[in-house]
Amino acid sequence: MRVVVGIKWVPNTQAVRFDPETGTLIRRGVPSIVNPHDLPAVELSLRLRDEVGGEVIAIAMAPPPASKGLEFVLGMGVDRAILITDRVYAGADTLATSYVLARAIQKINAEIGDVDLVVFGQETIDSSTAHIPAQVASWLELPYIYYVKEATVVGNGRVRVVRELENYLEEYELELPAVLGVAIRALKPRPVSLSMKLRTKFEKRLITWTNNDLKLDPRCTGLKGSPTIVAKTIDMPEVPRRREVFKARDAREAAKWIVAKMLADEKTRELLYRSLWGGRG
Repeated sequence: MRVVVGIKWVPNTQAVRFDPETGTLIRRGVPSIVNPHDLPAVELSLRLRDEVGGEVIAIAMAPPPASKGLEFVLGMGVDRAILITDRVYAGADTLATSYVLARAIQKINAEIGDVDLVVFGQETIDSSTAHIPAQVASWLELPYIYYVKEATVVGNGRVRVVRELENYLEEYELELPAVLGVAIRALKPRPVSLSMKLRTKFEKRLITWTNNDLKLDPRCTGLKGSPTIVAKTIDMPEVPRRREVFKARDAREAAKWIVAKMLADEKTRELLYRSLWGGRG
């Protein structure tokens, strides 16, 4: 079984800065990490490989420093990784990003072997759009299930998945190939192994593809291929809050105190009336 798992090298959200002219993230000089919500997707991919054999290939579309993120997941046990990087991909929105990722997966199909499953995390901490898995599935014309918590290969080219939606568990069987979006905190990621990290250093398991390899029309990538326009960004200062501590004897007394505080504020009271009674007080 061949699984492709997408990861993103994201800025530390406590140090995010924006270019006021383009509205895009300033990545230079900002510490970055592997998107935490992608790690359960990596774990799911590794469990499936451990269950039935095969390989896991991690991909990321990002500037060259993202190779550190791919080295991290190689240390978790991913078999090989591909960094997709080129100046013409810079500033891409989710549509342009998903287009490049989908074409890279097609290249894997053609040159490495058929991909059975494409796995992504639910969303990223730097944008939280949750667009990428669905958009990649659309480009590849593959079935897609989101909020996945579990997945098991059941044979005959099918995978059984369990997802949680609105506090209900739903079970599906999908014919492969397919795309999965793994729910936040669905699985605990395994730690990085020292032996795996050493293997990464001595074996060429990380390669780079540029647009010379993918041969995509630059008008469909990066800022040129992105229909999303950031018209304006505003730096919002921290809202001052009045902190109060109430030590209740039990949960009922605490709940009464919280409700009384909410009803004492006119704006909060109006919002409560609207949400509960459609504005009828």
